[in-house]
Amino acid sequence: MRELIIAFGLFLFIEGVLYALFPSKMKNMLKKLDLVADRQLRIGGLIFAIIGFAIIRYLKV
Repeated sequence: MRELIIAFGLFLFIEGVLYALFPSKMKNMLKKLDLVADRQLRIGGLIFAIIGFAIIRYLKV
């Protein structure tokens, strides 16, 4: 559970830094997200989830 909280904190830190350093670029990126099909977002999210799981699994062994 501790690792999950650390990972969430790291996620918030990275997101915060991106918005602090590049606010206009982040706004533009979010606007462009409407142009991407739901299916593409779902597949991309699944791929990133699998990669993340594999990294965690590799590091935990």
